[in-house]
Amino acid sequence: MLHEEVVGRIRDILLDGEIPPGARIPERELCERLEISRTPLREALKVLAAEGLVQLLPHRGSRAAKLTDKDMRDLFEVCQGLEALAGELACERISDAGIADIAAAHAAMVQHYREGDLIQYYRGNRAIHEGIVNAAGNPALSALYASVTARIRRARYVTPMTPQRWALAVKEHEAILNALERRDGAGLSHILRAHLRHKREEVLQAGFAETETSELTLKIA
Repeated sequence: MLHEEVVGRIRDILLDGEIPPGARIPERELCERLEISRTPLREALKVLAAEGLVQLLPHRGSRAAKLTDKDMRDLFEVCQGLEALAGELACERISDAGIADIAAAHAAMVQHYREGDLIQYYRGNRAIHEGIVNAAGNPALSALYASVTARIRRARYVTPMTPQRWALAVKEHEAILNALERRDGAGLSHILRAHLRHKREEVLQAGFAETETSELTLKIA
């Protein structure tokens, strides 16, 4: 297996939550699963540490990184800016067929909401956000967005929602689609920023991040 493949496989394992944030990286199990030795595994973990997905512990192996409250706020702020810009550009550049595709994804997502299927709802939700970013037609923006959103993907797309919050999220997505269909770049930008602010607070309330105090305690330990 090539180095890039090893990095990609482990990255997916982390982002899919198979190794929960804060948990030790099971090196022996991963070596057996990927059919590799410890050396390529540890080289891959160094790359993922540079990406912020793994925390290397001197003489104690490594663990899946758990973001602090500040990390989460900072990353969501950047994500807000990137999606807001993508929304503006998408309204200028997206084709009618592209709008139809996002409208179809929205309709499917709403059906999952009505059925109470949160997992499928989140998959459709993610497809819509990524579709808008791709419609911006800016590879540099897409690459930066992929890098930033990877670190908050699990928290963003698995957080439980109350019925009230879920209903509000669907209404926000209806407004997102409406602005896109009208090609209202400024309006879509504003809606996306507000939508992501709400998601950020939801994620923080759900406890997906460590407080600065708990992070300091872990470092001392």
